[in-house]
Amino acid sequence: MGATKGIGRAVARRLASRGASMSLLGRDMAELERSARDLEARGAAGRVVTALCDMADPDTFDAVLASADADLDGFDTVVVTAAAFATQERLEAEPALLRRLLDTNFTNTILFCEAARKRLLSRGGGTLCVVSSVAGERGRKPVVLYGASKAGLSAYLEGLDHKFRSQGLVTVCVKPGFVTTSMTEGLPAPPFAGTPEAVAARIVRAIDRGTPVVYAPGIWALVMFVIRLLPRIVMRRVGF
Repeated sequence: MGATKGIGRAVARRLASRGASMSLLGRDMAELERSARDLEARGAAGRVVTALCDMADPDTFDAVLASADADLDGFDTVVVTAAAFATQERLEAEPALLRRLLDTNFTNTILFCEAARKRLLSRGGGTLCVVSSVAGERGRKPVVLYGASKAGLSAYLEGLDHKFRSQGLVTVCVKPGFVTTSMTEGLPAPPFAGTPEAVAARIVRAIDRGTPVVYAPGIWALVMFVIRLLPRIVMRRVGF
């Protein structure tokens, strides 16, 4: 889900290089077809199909997953990279944009994951890999609202892992730092900025290993460990 660009497209390339069959989901059919042709040009051995799926329309999630199931003769892994982003300033100034972001990153992503979780558990388990963000690790001035949406998503994914891993559902929560994609275009890149390809490599490795939480790039695990330890009075004074 979210295979039209950035991290999603990069993950699809890595999985295709290993012969995986995939159903590419996203809201832009032209970009989905571009992703599919890209995989074919790279010699993808597995089957690649495409289907429209918009995080803004949760009523379609069950039908889309059922279609993917039929197209692939069953699937064992679901990867969710779709998300919305906007700066804190825009979100404070535009309530409609804020609502769309919260719906996309929290409510509707969880509804999609719930539909996928039920389908995977019905066949004995599988892997649910979802991209969250380091922005959800701690309340921070530049990402109050975006961070809140990702904090809620991360908590949900942790809860899934606690409850269902013993039943065969492996939940992988990916927490990237700043990644140079179209979503962050025009923003100054901070230290430790990552690329979609590097993040995709860590995602696929985490899927293989069943790692419950993975930071990308890896340095963010240390950065966020330090930030979590900072006293609240310090967080009020600093601007990161």
